[in-house]
Amino acid sequence: MTAASIAAIDLGASSGRVMVGAAGPRRLNLREVHRFPNDPVELPDGLHWDVLRIEHEVVEGLRLAARADRDVVSVGIDSWGVDYGLLDADGRLLGNPYHYRDGRTKAGVQAVHEVVPPERLYERNGLQQMPFNTIYQLAASRGTAELGGAATLLFMSDLVAFWLTGTTGTEETIASTSGLLDARHRTWAVDLLHELGLATGLLPPIGRPGEAVAGLRRPVLDATGMSSTAGLTLVGSHDTASAVVAVPALGDDFAYISSGTWSLVGLELDTPVLTEASRIANFTNERGVDGRVRYLRNVMGLWLLQETMRSWERSGAAADLDALTRAAATLPSGGPVIDPDDGAFLPPGDMPARIADACRRTDQPVPTSRPALVRCILDSLALAYARALADARRLSGRQVRVIHVVGGGSRNTLLCQLTADACGLPVVAGPVEATALGSLLVQARAHGQLAGDIEALRALVRKTHELRRFEPSGHLLEPHF
Repeated sequence: MTAASIAAIDLGASSGRVMVGAAGPRRLNLREVHRFPNDPVELPDGLHWDVLRIEHEVVEGLRLAARADRDVVSVGIDSWGVDYGLLDADGRLLGNPYHYRDGRTKAGVQAVHEVVPPERLYERNGLQQMPFNTIYQLAASRGTAELGGAATLLFMSDLVAFWLTGTTGTEETIASTSGLLDARHRTWAVDLLHELGLATGLLPPIGRPGEAVAGLRRPVLDATGMSSTAGLTLVGSHDTASAVVAVPALGDDFAYISSGTWSLVGLELDTPVLTEASRIANFTNERGVDGRVRYLRNVMGLWLLQETMRSWERSGAAADLDALTRAAATLPSGGPVIDPDDGAFLPPGDMPARIADACRRTDQPVPTSRPALVRCILDSLALAYARALADARRLSGRQVRVIHVVGGGSRNTLLCQLTADACGLPVVAGPVEATALGSLLVQARAHGQLAGDIEALRALVRKTHELRRFEPSGHLLEPHF
């Protein structure tokens, strides 16, 4: 590696990775030095993240990054949104953070809406109503000893950053997933916390992508061998915000699908859409890098496939996903489809049985083979993408001529082709590691290695990465639910 390398810590809901790369006007290099699983832990009080294991793996990843290049000048961290850890006044973590799939959040939705009606809440935060949004999690935790003893709330990327640097704070893209950020003014909606009886002092200061935060703590430097000049730089701390930076779009007439455990389907806008029609359609207005707005809908995503594969593995009959997908591609269209956003699919468990139940409830044949079940999932996702995109165009007035699929789902050739067919638009697939690339691009710009706006950063992605294009085949998919 050359001098002035950059480390990107990308914490996903199913795995984490540490990447090292470098950028310049004609180059954009990135390689993985460490990957680790990120599995939840079921305890008597609910489903939690193993956050201490995450921290251990991050430090190990930085050690390997330093071995690859001791001249790493910057570290950026992104993670999934909404979940958080609570620190006491001495900076000690109060319990393992809850997992967003934990069932306790349902009570929080009712508790919030009894005080702040959904219509007024959306006018302030512009957020898609998901039962695990931070605002609902906090409401569900009112009266607990843990929340009562908390002095600071840190989202998952912030918590890791605190342990690496000793500095508390957050960044606006991940703060915007909480339901506690004012969608217009980009500041904490302190009045909402007052109304809900939540302590306003919990919320840390908000920074912007590209800001330098702090150097790494001496114990971290000693454990990793990183240079004392390496410091933390804020990136789009919500993983989708970083991924959207690396969408290789030309112009503004594009849609994106950040396809992973979740699929985020949407547009990039200059201002939020806070209409009642937008609320009813369940669209979210999350912040992006450089003040952009990520106007999108969350779709359940590859979680359906991941949990299906885990169910087969638990039964002692593991399968090869690539082979199953190839077999699924040979099946005719017109098979059963489900609604991926049905709440029955949110918790971990026997996904094949739940999909079968959903088919029976809608008077459709139950998939009788594993390839048929995979095809059902992928057809269903493509249709959900098409519905979300049609709503986004209608509600925003934005024209769309191409769809960019980034993230792990961009490798799934069948899903990309089905998406092109369902949407009736060309799909451009790649890059796979869009989130880490977006982190790298923002850090490189902050350190003077790159210049320009997001469009200039995207041009570099187009120049340096191989992309695949899928044209609509004319075979339209039809929903049955």
